[in-house]
Amino acid sequence: MTNLLKLARLTPLLGALAGGALLTGCASQTGARPELPPASGDAQYSTRYRIAPGDNVQIFVWRNPEVSTSVPVRPDGLLSAPLLEEVPAAGKTPAELARDLEAELSTYLRDPLVTVIVDAFVGTFREQIRVVGEATQPRAMLYNDSMTLLDVMIQSGGLTDFADGNNSTLVRVIDGKQEEFRLRLDDLLRDGDITANVDMRPGDVIIVPEAWF
Repeated sequence: MTNLLKLARLTPLLGALAGGALLTGCASQTGARPELPPASGDAQYSTRYRIAPGDNVQIFVWRNPEVSTSVPVRPDGLLSAPLLEEVPAAGKTPAELARDLEAELSTYLRDPLVTVIVDAFVGTFREQIRVVGEATQPRAMLYNDSMTLLDVMIQSGGLTDFADGNNSTLVRVIDGKQEEFRLRLDDLLRDGDITANVDMRPGDVIIVPEAWF
């Protein structure tokens, strides 16, 4: 009987300790991912744009309208056009591609002068920002200078009703190493806390988990 009384007295204490340990564990897990500083509004990480599969390019050949055309870049990174069967295009700047096309066309034309204009941009993966999970419109988009988390979420349509916005993760490669940061999307989008807005970089991935109800 004495042991039972002692156990009854200890049970609330053990429960409190267990609850405290659980809360501490959750807090530790949440705090395991650092948070980024608030957006500065002037972050610039863009580089010269390079053509990617899926882009559409206009090829203008001066004084040769019959060769000038508009074509897509194929998934394998090549393009085909009049007098041009397969020319590597992905990974090049428009100016670099224009010089390559001039070299290809010089077999058929005298001193060709080519201008390349990209009029439908997809961009390489390292220039994109991707949003997955419980965003209204999960998608990939091109990075623009001074782009912030708020800009990205506007383009993604915000969060679904099932999103756990404050437990979202930003995955970023820094000095060749993949790092994870906690995002407070609920605070930003639902409470208007602008301190939760952060600068974005090309190649960022935002993961929005589903809430546990």
